[in-house]
Amino acid sequence: MQSKFDYNALLNEYNGYKQQELKLDMSRGKPAENQLDTAERILTVIQTNADCFSRDGIDCRNYGNLTGIPEVRELFSNILGVSPDEVIAGGNSSLNLMYDTVARAMSHGVKKGSKPWSKYDKISFLCPVPGYDRHFAICEYNNINMINVPMIAEGPDMDVVEMYIKNDDTIKGIWCVPKYSNPTGITYSDETVMRFANLKPKADDFRVFWDNAYALHDINDKADKLLNVLEAAKKVGNEDLFYIFTSTSKISYAGAGIAALACSKNNINAVLEGLKVQTIGYDKINQLRHCRMFPTFESVLEQMQKHLKIVKPKFVAVLEAFEKNLSGVEDINWTNPNGGYFISLNLPNGTAKRVVQLAKEAGVTLTPAGATYPYGVDPEDRNIRVAPTYPSLAELNKALPIMCCCAKLAIAEKQIR
Repeated sequence: MQSKFDYNALLNEYNGYKQQELKLDMSRGKPAENQLDTAERILTVIQTNADCFSRDGIDCRNYGNLTGIPEVRELFSNILGVSPDEVIAGGNSSLNLMYDTVARAMSHGVKKGSKPWSKYDKISFLCPVPGYDRHFAICEYNNINMINVPMIAEGPDMDVVEMYIKNDDTIKGIWCVPKYSNPTGITYSDETVMRFANLKPKADDFRVFWDNAYALHDINDKADKLLNVLEAAKKVGNEDLFYIFTSTSKISYAGAGIAALACSKNNINAVLEGLKVQTIGYDKINQLRHCRMFPTFESVLEQMQKHLKIVKPKFVAVLEAFEKNLSGVEDINWTNPNGGYFISLNLPNGTAKRVVQLAKEAGVTLTPAGATYPYGVDPEDRNIRVAPTYPSLAELNKALPIMCCCAKLAIAEKQIR
């Protein structure tokens, strides 16, 4: 393990990067422009009034069809491995569906007759860490206490999860990104999924928020396989525990896709009680556009192959840069995912914030250190979520040496203090 760095040499290298006056953004996991370009046909699949009718004759210009047009429910049923009548197709944002689901539980409970979460003195969510900052923001905004649960190679540490939910009825939920987790890229093992399916929570209004955002987002030809949690839960009568979310946001247009919620029929009915007051229907024209562009599940998979070819070289570039510059450095490690949008970089304790600061001053914007933990607080100050997708490959190749230099410089600064 490399333990000492030449501080002066690294400082000279770093100052050279600063003089380039770069402006490179690696802060969020957004699709690049050429990924979005692959969905251009969605703009022309509907051109006239006559094109605005679904296969069953639904006039998509009008009100109604709260759960989505039948063909879009079928599209998501194929993506998630559920039946069409277990799907509600919504607007453009799965985050919006997640927020609304939490908000309904806060104001009205998770089902008819259950106590609104806001009426409890205190409720908590379990939060696997490192995890997705926007999940944590929903909890923080709604004054829901957050409890860290360590992520291990198989997913959340289920011994910890089961201990909490079996013994504490103030635990009302857990956030999960079960395939290519944000930011670690971990896919939950079959054992982990089965343990989720067999949970026995003390609270009868506990729910699992299963955010399957990266269900089809492979970056290697050998994709990870995720066990179907709803199917497994049905076998033990536990299907009501799960809300499953996904979207086409990184399949078609990031800001103009379609989101979906899949869950048991009991949960569908409970959600619709509130949804029918909230809206008269989501954008069915956009739902129809997507179904015309993706008439079969195979056409979705073909689209994802286009994305794979664009995204994979960027992940390769990051991994090669880390291997070249950071391999063998004590207390530095990173993930090597088969899909998703992120690589999780772990640095020596107490250096992540400094690395992000140094990178910003050199013209490279990274995800804030601490963002992958509740309240923005990484107790060890060591994790950085690396988002390779948005920059061009040329920009990425400029940014990566700077990032690696910043990591080594932060360590060198700590060593001379």
